[in-house]
Amino acid sequence: MAEKKDIKEHVMETYSRVARSAQTGGASCCDAGCSCGSSKEGYAQGIGYSREELEGLPETVVGACAGCGNPSALAGLKEGEVVLDLGSGGGIDVFLAARKVGASGRAIGVDMTDEMIELARRNASEMGVENVEFRKGDIEEMPVEDETVDVIISNCVINLAPDKDKVFREAYRVLRPGGRLVVSDIVTDGELPKFVKDDPDAWSGCIAGALEEGDYVGRLGSAGFKDVSVLSKSRFMGFMYSAEIEAHKPVV
Repeated sequence: MAEKKDIKEHVMETYSRVARSAQTGGASCCDAGCSCGSSKEGYAQGIGYSREELEGLPETVVGACAGCGNPSALAGLKEGEVVLDLGSGGGIDVFLAARKVGASGRAIGVDMTDEMIELARRNASEMGVENVEFRKGDIEEMPVEDETVDVIISNCVINLAPDKDKVFREAYRVLRPGGRLVVSDIVTDGELPKFVKDDPDAWSGCIAGALEEGDYVGRLGSAGFKDVSVLSKSRFMGFMYSAEIEAHKPVV
């Protein structure tokens, strides 16, 4: 596998470019090497966002979308909950979560790219959304206190992290007992060849870092999560799938 430092730097460079493109109204998701529809809205609807959810969201929010699902729609969010989005990008899932948890709740986004954080904060300001917060940080070392989050969501981002075990341990740490994790991510049915794993563009394109489905579920279990299940999955390309995965932190 390529060096972890090199992977992170390439991923940061790629998604910084996505953020800059979104700010100027250019193409977005395609810049990351992911599969795109004929338009930004078409891409977003193609991965699971409804037309109603997209209404009222600025072009700079939808234009920075580079996910593979709609985790906030599956997370069963409730009024007053604190939600954490791993790899929040331009903020689309944070803003949708904020609508669901209401003024008594809060939605926090963590992203490691300065440009995405700047874009998301600008979007929040322009939309006048007050129950959101965007923090600069690495999801392998989350800038979040222990046991302060009710729900973790993430959209096609964990596959980009070189050390997924650290991500899952960190997720377990910040969740309150009884909390849950619901993510959309890429999984494989079989191991990827070495030349793919060593390709930086394949990493930033949501391919090289994908785990086999059973490995993904097993690593969540090793981090302490219980009742880990694959809610649904659909073919992404070849033997790769976009999957929705749920896991729970035990109460005791």
